[in-house]
Parts: sequence; structure tokens; C-alpha cells
Amino acid sequence: MNFMNKLQSRKKRIRRTRAKISGTIERPRLCVFRSLQHVYAQIVDDENGKIIASIDSRKISAKGGSASGGKAVKNDIGMAALVGEEIAKLSIAKKISKVVFDKRGYKYHGKVKAIAEGARKGGLVF
Repeated sequence: MNFMNKLQSRKKRIRRTRAKISGTIERPRLCVFRSLQHVYAQIVDDENGKIIASIDSRKISAKGGSASGGKAVKNDIGMAALVGEEIAKLSIAKKISKVVFDKRGYKYHGKVKAIAEGARKGGLVF
């Protein structure tokens, strides 16, 4: 399977998922994106088309990360768990405790699973 077929397959999975789930004011969507270098998470209200909160591994790495002791942290499962915990803190600060998880066509394992578990550990309910 070449690159375009993988990309097209993922886009189809995203469209299928987005047809079924949508973020509301009461229960916004926790959207996850992962690149080769970083992981990103954002809370989205689809009714109003607004991003309520967002965080990524670049911001955590710039702050030093709570697990890194002030050093830059590499993109691994531990960093993804930190991103999940931080997005939970941001959303709870905005009085959001329930979300819908959108894995954006990725398999639920590795970094995507770590973000979800970190968010649950931080207090979010899916």
C-alpha cells in the first residue's frame, strides 16, 4: 500500500467517524492529531465552530514538562500522556468535564491511547 492509499484510507475513516460524532457545548469533541515529531490535542465545539482549548507536545517541551526535569522531552508515549493530562487541566479550568473522543482515523494504541488515558487521569470523562 503506497502513501496516497494510506492517506486516502485515513481520510475516509475520518469522514465516517465525523458523520457519527460531533462536539456540542455540553460535550465537546477531544480531537487528537499526531505527526512524526509531535502530538496535538484540542477541545472543539462543533456547533459554534470554536476551539475551546488546545495543547501540543511543543508547548510542554518548551515549558520543560513535569516529567522532564527541565530538559526537552522526546516524542514518545510519556509525552503523549502529559499532553492528555494538560488538555484535561485546561478543559476542567473551563468547566468542561465530559467530552467525546475523536481519534481522527488513527488506531487506538500507542500515543493516541496514551493521550486518552492521560485525559482520563486528569479528570475528563469520555
